Amino acid sequence: MASSWTREQNKKFEEALALYDENTPDRWQRVARAVGDGKSVEEVRRHYEALVRDLVRIESGQIPLPNYRGSDQSDETNR
Repeated sequence: MASSWTREQNKKFEEALALYDENTPDRWQRVARAVGDGKSVEEVRRHYEALVRDLVRIESGQIPLPNYRGSDQSDETNR
């Protein structure tokens, strides 16, 4: 069962991934420690794998990018 992640935990997770790249010894232990809040190494690793799967689906066009207000192409051409 997947554990829930707060916005703050996700932010810490992203910052830790930027700090500890794939060549970092004990990367997942370090990321889990940086996230804190009792997240285990396995939870952190599964969260990363889910992120990678989502990115692959987005990049392959399987998931459309959201249309944020103001990011519409017509907004850009009307300026």
